Amino acid sequence: MTGPLEGVTVADFSELLPGPFMTGAMAEMGARVIKIERPGGDGMRRSSPGGFEIVNRGKSSVMLDLKNVADRERAIKIVRDADVMVEGFRPGVMARLGLGYEAMRELNPGLVYISLSGYGQTGPMVAAPGHDLNYLAQAGVTSLCGRPDGPPEHTFGLPVADLGGGLYGLASVTAALLHRMHTGVGQYIDLSITDCLAHWVNPRRGVYNVQGVDDVAGQRQIALVRPAYGVFACQDGDISVAALEDHFWAALCRAVDLGEFATPSYASLSARRGAAERINSAIAQAVAGLTRDEAMAVMARHDVPASPVLSVAEATTSAHFVARNLIVETACGPAVPFPVRLNGMRHEMPPAAELNSLGETI
Repeated sequence: MTGPLEGVTVADFSELLPGPFMTGAMAEMGARVIKIERPGGDGMRRSSPGGFEIVNRGKSSVMLDLKNVADRERAIKIVRDADVMVEGFRPGVMARLGLGYEAMRELNPGLVYISLSGYGQTGPMVAAPGHDLNYLAQAGVTSLCGRPDGPPEHTFGLPVADLGGGLYGLASVTAALLHRMHTGVGQYIDLSITDCLAHWVNPRRGVYNVQGVDDVAGQRQIALVRPAYGVFACQDGDISVAALEDHFWAALCRAVDLGEFATPSYASLSARRGAAERINSAIAQAVAGLTRDEAMAVMARHDVPASPVLSVAEATTSAHFVARNLIVETACGPAVPFPVRLNGMRHEMPPAAELNSLGETI
């Protein structure tokens, strides 16, 4: 049994996180991924060895100096035989090196070529440097983050822009491969991480458009203040509660004492919205005297959407992860492979390849 991308060869020139996260998933799906690294290797090998290991498992690696004629020819040969080429340099860099899309298409008309960048290959920010935080801010996401009554903050504990961009890349490339299967023709994909984030904002944007909310304070109120929806402190930890729908709200009222809010006056979500902060304060008071396990037991007994706030280590060993067989051991400890199991996918992946300076893939 083979993986869904068995037989697909990927020439991966990308570094750091967005591209390697994407091609790492492709490797887990059975693709052959050849990672082409600059002299000294992907900077993530040094800045974040554990992160590098996680996203580059199952790939082969070759070190090539693309400014060197002989090495560039080796790179071109790899691309000539590839189905997909991935690069994440600033716009124009690969073309100047003779590895741009037009040149590669001449050699390989069926090539799916994707360029991942912060702001895309066109527009006023085409040459601007950036990182995860910058893309979130540019797309409007950061304006909605932080405390409801405070200034915008960067509050994510994950590089969501880079990871999201990588997943959009995965979806786009697999769609392009499907299109090629029908037409025999490859294509060029210009992926802007900022544009991907802007797409994520659409569910909020739709609400703001319909309600005519165009001030940031009002938008933050809608995004961040919801009744019976938040994290609440217990004696020895925290739980999350998300009892938005009316039937879940009724269940929450049966689970804990919410005083005046358990009356018919607050039975509808529209009525609760105006009292969101007071309702959340009442929930906080109701669970403050309980341990986390006690609070979770009460919520579970009454079918309230709730979960404990687990640390990364706690989540790794949680009953859910164990039951789902979600964790594999890697060279840098336990990790989660691509979480959607498709026919033929291996649950375990070999480690990331050592950097090879001989101009040969290993």
